[in-house]
Amino acid sequence: MAPFSFSKRIISGAVASALGATVISANANEAQNNTADNEIERVSVWSTAVNTSSLYLNEGDISNKQADHISDLLRTIPGVDVGGAHSLNQRITIRSMDDKDLKISIDGAAQNTYMYHHMGNLQIHADILKSVDIEIGTNSVVNGGLGGAVKFETKQAQELLNANEQIGGRIHVSAGDNSGTNYSLTGYGLLADNVDFLAYYNYVDRKNYDVGGNQIKDASGAEIEGTDGEVKGLEGTTTDALIKLGWDINNNQRLAFSYESYKDEGDYSYRPDMGLATDLAITNSLAIPLLWPTEFTRDTLTLNYTLHWSDYSMLKASVFSNTSELWRDELGWAENESFASSAGIITGEAKNTGVNILANTLISNSVEHDITYGLDIVKHETHYYADYTTIDDAVSAEEATTTALFIQDKIAISPSFAIIPGARYEHYDIDSTLVDNTFNETSFALAAEYSPTEQLIFKLSSTQIFKAPEIAEVFIGAGLYDEANPDIKAETGTNSEFSFAYQTRIKDDDQLSLGATLFKTSINDYIYDYASGSLKDNIGDMEIDGFEAYLGYKLNGFNSQITYSSAESELDAFDQYDALNGARLDRQQGDTLTVSADYVFSAVDLTLHWELMNVDDVDAGVDLDGATLNNEKDGFTVHNISLNWQPQSQPQINIVFGVDNLFDEYYASQSSRTGTSFHPRFGELYLLDYEPGRNIKATFAYQF
Repeated sequence: MAPFSFSKRIISGAVASALGATVISANANEAQNNTADNEIERVSVWSTAVNTSSLYLNEGDISNKQADHISDLLRTIPGVDVGGAHSLNQRITIRSMDDKDLKISIDGAAQNTYMYHHMGNLQIHADILKSVDIEIGTNSVVNGGLGGAVKFETKQAQELLNANEQIGGRIHVSAGDNSGTNYSLTGYGLLADNVDFLAYYNYVDRKNYDVGGNQIKDASGAEIEGTDGEVKGLEGTTTDALIKLGWDINNNQRLAFSYESYKDEGDYSYRPDMGLATDLAITNSLAIPLLWPTEFTRDTLTLNYTLHWSDYSMLKASVFSNTSELWRDELGWAENESFASSAGIITGEAKNTGVNILANTLISNSVEHDITYGLDIVKHETHYYADYTTIDDAVSAEEATTTALFIQDKIAISPSFAIIPGARYEHYDIDSTLVDNTFNETSFALAAEYSPTEQLIFKLSSTQIFKAPEIAEVFIGAGLYDEANPDIKAETGTNSEFSFAYQTRIKDDDQLSLGATLFKTSINDYIYDYASGSLKDNIGDMEIDGFEAYLGYKLNGFNSQITYSSAESELDAFDQYDALNGARLDRQQGDTLTVSADYVFSAVDLTLHWELMNVDDVDAGVDLDGATLNNEKDGFTVHNISLNWQPQSQPQINIVFGVDNLFDEYYASQSSRTGTSFHPRFGELYLLDYEPGRNIKATFAYQF
């Protein structure tokens, strides 16, 4: 068996690490090597690197997948799912925990806004992404939070220009027979030797799609009368404009400014996370419109500064302002006189401003120390305004500020063994209807890494977690209708993991990789938004445990990967909430198997990609915020295929043809709304958030 050493970056990702050197490389020689590698990569495909602590994905995956929704890019990562089929409902979940329990950022700007419980926390188009870094579970004091972190980074001109180039660009056109059309235009270049720019514009014209089997069904499996297989309430447009300017002050300092404007508008369903069956039942019962003029906007300003103040130390600092607004014309309520008082224009705004400083220093003495340290400050402000036509307007506002200091040290006791202690202090000040208070917590982490050979590494870690009560969701009143609970406690607990990764060459021309992670997350004083009516309260202690595993094999032009993940959650309820004892998290997904395979036909510059996702059933049982009448979840199997052609003679051309949901499966993501609830007025409500049926897609891109 030939020896094979794989990079620290891949090792760290594969064994669930977001620690030390995986965050920042402080070694100047390594940085120079990375620069050289990047110059080679610049002539390859326009793609997104996905780095995750549960496995490692190569760049180019986004190109093969023709990702026009975040779910297209991330669903095959073990431990991760993206619920929500609507453009407003991109809802990332990690190990059954939804996006409210994750740290999500774009170019360093915090995205957590909790606009509306019927939509997700993230709006971005996959095409402009340079990289996605995902921490599966909280394994580091660097990020904090309960369930992990997702960091999106957009492309920049420095990485797109080839040597000796001054300017470049790209045009991109794609269309799907069951999705819509997408156009993007990118320009980038040098304004001076040390000043670069990037300008990007993306336009998506989205259509209502047909479900698998072309039948909208109810809970009994019968086709709903008056439907034709098309999900109404999805048709709309999304635009995303990004401007980035970078200034290399000198060899050691860089200043970068970016502005992004994102807009999603259309006549949408009132509850973007619920299926058409529910929308029709409520609409017909209340005699109100099915579709409502809706507009979501996000404007983000970011200033980033990078400093290498020695060969072994660097710092990255971000200052940002991120403002999201959800606007809806609800004058349609006046169509039924009984609800005329609800007619009006509703606006909710959430603003995040903050500073993030992340530094890294490598000290090489008899014992090597790789120290990561920094500061994180985020202020959340929400404003709600309802301009009613027949009654007085309603106005409300809340705010909260988080300040965190953290430090961790990767101590190399020997070339094969390291320990990683860390500490994080967090101060949280909240002024809301729920609670007006401050919360302080010091959290600790300790990990050990052992690498008996260059091909094998083991890791054992335990990290304390902390999350204070949130301000209320914005769009239903920003706390206006909340019930005060001054005695509510912060959530605390631990996330413990054991993992290993192994990578080797069996022969000179093949590569084998495998790894697994066992985890247990314990959350004390779990907060449930609907503990009793509109009361948010601590209802018990939540435990989530499970594992992720992967196996990969490469041989010449063949590249394959199998992943498997399982996570189960259970609540040990307090006495006053005994009815919830044993409840699972509603976003819990059945055991999930993914298989992907690529084969490169080098003679014709063609890559064939196949992807399978199989999700097992979830039995009915007590859960939190799930369907009340029947909350069992049906399993499903979905196949996607694509052909990617990029001729070596004309590498600027890229053509992709693919089919998503090849066999036209009728299904919904188990991280979306599923099941059947009972409402005293509307009767049974089938909540299934139908995913698209078969979608034949084609993409043409030209980079010049």
